[in-house]
Amino acid sequence: MKKQDVLEKIKQLGLLAVIRGPSVDLTVQMVGALIKGGVLGIEITYSTPNAEEVVKTLAAHYGDQIVLGMGTLTKPEQAESAIQAGANFLVSPISEPVLIKTMVDTGLLNMAGALTPTEVYQVYSLGTDVVKIFPGSLGGPAYIKALKGPFPYIPMMPTGGVSANNVADWFKAGVVAVGAGSELCPPELAKAGKFAEITQKAAEFVKIIQSSRA
Repeated sequence: MKKQDVLEKIKQLGLLAVIRGPSVDLTVQMVGALIKGGVLGIEITYSTPNAEEVVKTLAAHYGDQIVLGMGTLTKPEQAESAIQAGANFLVSPISEPVLIKTMVDTGLLNMAGALTPTEVYQVYSLGTDVVKIFPGSLGGPAYIKALKGPFPYIPMMPTGGVSANNVADWFKAGVVAVGAGSELCPPELAKAGKFAEITQKAAEFVKIIQSSRA
């Protein structure tokens, strides 16, 4: 999948499930439950045990049915291993220049983390396609709206603090998509085998996003 196609697909979906799974098997089952609920943007974090194995399994099973990426990149070498695993996009929570350059050089869609106006501008200037506002919970949708004043041209996606209750407010503030973690796919539900509840949460999230952008 080409970078521009991945970006357009993420914009269309409006939602990335940020998954910090408890194990390979449970993480794969979590993703299956999310897909069943209509969530097709999947980010497997490097804080998930054997994250690359999870991505390889998902890429082989779902192919282009989903948009699949790897997140929580903190080391340049993780960018290459993510490609080998089958990732379509890369996400980092930090604004480290060497890491960002490595991510950009892969040719994949990349998102790097920033919070302050200076970080947002620097990250975008280094070639980041979408600036990940993290943690989004610190400023909320009002903070995105404030950032959009001087930076209306910078695509932004908040992660952290995104819930079904406030997701409409994020889009109203001007984000291209949102990243949702434990509010969308709690690891506790996977550990308890309650995958039907994950599917239900996913379906509710998707319905709210669709209605808020209609």
